[in-house]
Amino acid sequence: MLPTATKQWTLEGQSGFDSLRFNTSAPIPHLGERDVLVRFHSASLNYRDLVISKGAYPLPTINSIVPVSDGAGTVEAIGPGVRRFKPGDRVVTLFEQGRIAGSPANKTETKSLGGTTDGALRQYGAYDEEGLVTMPETLDFQQASTLPCAAVTAWNALYGLAGNTVKARDTVLTQGTGGVSMFALQFAKAAGARVIATTGSEWKAEVIKRLGADHVINYKAETNWGATAANLSPGGLGVDHVIEVGGPQSMAESLKAIRVNGCISIIGFLGGPPTEQQPTFLECLSHECVVRGVYVGSRMIFEDMNRAIDANAIKPIIDKKVFALEEAKEAYQYMVCQRV
Repeated sequence: MLPTATKQWTLEGQSGFDSLRFNTSAPIPHLGERDVLVRFHSASLNYRDLVISKGAYPLPTINSIVPVSDGAGTVEAIGPGVRRFKPGDRVVTLFEQGRIAGSPANKTETKSLGGTTDGALRQYGAYDEEGLVTMPETLDFQQASTLPCAAVTAWNALYGLAGNTVKARDTVLTQGTGGVSMFALQFAKAAGARVIATTGSEWKAEVIKRLGADHVINYKAETNWGATAANLSPGGLGVDHVIEVGGPQSMAESLKAIRVNGCISIIGFLGGPPTEQQPTFLECLSHECVVRGVYVGSRMIFEDMNRAIDANAIKPIIDKKVFALEEAKEAYQYMVCQRV
């Protein structure tokens, strides 16, 4: 017998994780023609989830949403018109529902999980069959639940621009130890590229080295880290790719690091809001580089990435701390503490 109710969290307001409300018996709607009912086994938090809860996310969100974009589970039931999945299949959520390939024509019309469409912080969730992806065969549910946002973004940054994809012997510069940067490190090394990573922590530097980074720069000790990264590249010509997650606060250094015709993928704003000293478009011209905004990616990119994960036995780097569904507030608080 199919479940008729689900435990779930919703965001009611914008006062941080205190806005989270737990419902022990939310109704599960009747499945439509192409709907797939997923029983979630794991969900994963991203920095985006913290920002949304505080009302600081720059893209559209709605109130009373089920938060969190990233989840993995099994197919519990399917609508009569579903062809892509069957009960028992292991699946992962697609961050932007309906984005099968390419980029959306209008960013304001996208249906992003945990923002404008109910996400994965619940026991059961129903999604259109086009909004789910088959899990990599070599990952468990906890590992797979980390893929929809950070991993797809990192893969898109390295492989999403035709003619400027990462190749063996390229040099990739990553920033920090967040999800996107860690996945970018793993994907770049799998491609045979060199990786230069930045961090402000000595113990995190050791972790990054163990994961295969060729060079690690402490940006607190080396404030001119962009030029340092360029000098570490072959011939001192600059790096081929920059995974730019800091935003306005780190863009000037990224421009120092990039080579002519290299690609800077702008992904986040972890460094804080814009300042008067941030670079302008003229700096992009003077450095003769490509600067590209990356907002997660399509299902086609997701599926390409999953094949590479299986082929290269890539395992996501996840925290040992795991919370029960009922402990979502504690999970949010834990993530905030890890960022301090």
